[in-house]
Amino acid sequence: MLDNTDLHILDELSKNSRITMKELSEKVHLSAPATSARVEKLEAAGIIEGYTIKINQEKMGYAVHAIINIFTASTYHRPYLSFLEEQEQYVINNYKISGDSCYLLECKFPSNELLNEFLDKLDQHVNYKLSIVIDK
Repeated sequence: MLDNTDLHILDELSKNSRITMKELSEKVHLSAPATSARVEKLEAAGIIEGYTIKINQEKMGYAVHAIINIFTASTYHRPYLSFLEEQEQYVINNYKISGDSCYLLECKFPSNELLNEFLDKLDQHVNYKLSIVIDK
């Protein structure tokens, strides 16, 4: 069971996973060794699965951020999933979901032209509904 200190640690780590144990301990009002032990416990319990970075896709040259609802015609999804493997440079996330669509696909593209090429190829495997992210 997580207590308020554990939740505070998780909150601080989610804001900045590169924070030092000394800085984290000051924020959660524990000693550095006690904070380190708590973090290790959270890792061992599988609550903290890993540490990551957030990449600015626009600065990486991907100006178009698309959210695509995927509708499959059959229960055999392998052609669609294989297509995504071939297009991995554009795929951020592919969530299998419940609801109106089968998947929620999040992609990034350097241009609308490349998005259009992707959609032309995607159309060979599934139906879709496209949304473009304006701002986050």
